[in-house]
Amino acid sequence: MTDPLDPQLMLEITRRAKKQLRQRLKVLRSGHPRSALARRSAAIALSLEQLPEIQQARAVALFHPMVERGEVDLRPWDELLRARGAKVYYPFMRPKPDGGYETGFALTTEASELAERGRGFLEPSPEAIVAARGDIDVVIVPALAADGRAHRLGYGAGYYDATLGDVAPPARTVIVVYDFQLLAEIPKEGHDIPCDLVVTDQRILRPGEA
Repeated sequence: MTDPLDPQLMLEITRRAKKQLRQRLKVLRSGHPRSALARRSAAIALSLEQLPEIQQARAVALFHPMVERGEVDLRPWDELLRARGAKVYYPFMRPKPDGGYETGFALTTEASELAERGRGFLEPSPEAIVAARGDIDVVIVPALAADGRAHRLGYGAGYYDATLGDVAPPARTVIVVYDFQLLAEIPKEGHDIPCDLVVTDQRILRPGEA
C-alpha cells in the first residue's frame, strides 16, 4: 500500500495540479478580447507607477509580452520609465558552450533592441550588459496566476525561479496578472520562490500586510 504522505507521491500530485491549472488558465485568458486585456494592462501600469518601490527605482526589469498568449502588456510603460531616467532591463537566455543556458536580465537603451533569438520571446542583444546583484531595484514578473501570498504559476519552464535569486534581494519582485487570474492558493514545489507583491488591474496585494 502506498503511503499517502510519500514525498514523491505528493510531488507528483502537485505537478499534475499545476499542469491542469495551466491548461485552464490559458483557456480562460485566451477567452478575453484583446481590447479588454489592453484596458486591464493599462490599469496595471497605472497601479505600478503609483507604487513607492517604483517611484524610487533607479532601474526596473520588465518583460516583453507574448501578446498572442494574452500576457499583460506593459510596453507603453517602458517609455515612461526611460523618460524619467530609469534604466530598463529585460530577461535573456544565452546558450552555454557546454550546453544549457545562462539566464539573467540585460540592460537596454531602447525597446527596439529586443528581438526574437530562438527562445519564443523577445530578448536584449547578446552583447548587452548583464545585471549584477544590486543593479536592479524592481523586477516585474509575468504569470499565468498568482495568489495572495505572492506565489505565482508560470508556464513551467522555471525561468524566473532560476533567475530571481540572482538579483532579489535587494530587488523587489512584483507579479503582474489580470484580476481574474488571482487564485486562493497556488500549488507549490520546493523550488518555487514567492515574490514581494502582486499587482492586478483592480488591487495591490502585499503579503503579510493588513
